Amino acid sequence: MAKLYYRYGAMGSSKTANAIMVRHNYLERGQKVLMLKPRLDNRDGETIIASRCGLQCECHFIEDIDRFSLRDYDCVIVDEAQFLTKQQVERLVRVVDVENVPVIAYGLRCDFQGNLFEGSQWLLAWADTIEEVKTICWCGKKAVCNARVVNGRVVKEGEQIVLGGSESYVSLCRRHWTEGTLKPEA
Repeated sequence: MAKLYYRYGAMGSSKTANAIMVRHNYLERGQKVLMLKPRLDNRDGETIIASRCGLQCECHFIEDIDRFSLRDYDCVIVDEAQFLTKQQVERLVRVVDVENVPVIAYGLRCDFQGNLFEGSQWLLAWADTIEEVKTICWCGKKAVCNARVVNGRVVKEGEQIVLGGSESYVSLCRRHWTEGTLKPEA
């Protein structure tokens, strides 16, 4: 029986690396994987998914999912799933429930203001299995918040979606995100 999995974590928790490793495990066993991401995520190139640690692979866009005969795949993996729309999450639910193909989605839970993304909201609501991919704050506590950093300071106003990596975001524990503290005071 296929399931919809949502694996979420703060920035830098190795979600993309995990997705690429899961893909590798399927391929190593001779199984077919459809790797997807939202079209708006073009940081690493049009059809590339890349992790901070250097792993990367080819992918397609979630917007093109209906171009594929999904029953030909043993698994569908979606990276940056927080950027999905409600309708795209509904489509993934149908992949699982109607076409009996497991879907593993990776993404953030909340934005830099602590609000759910649309894709995350519906994945949290409808996923069969929800798993946290953990990382730590500079203080050693579990990081659960994504802080947007501009000119060396945590900001909490602006557009919800601003693509970026380590140069623009840092994972913090809730206390340090609330305080806006990026490192220990000297």
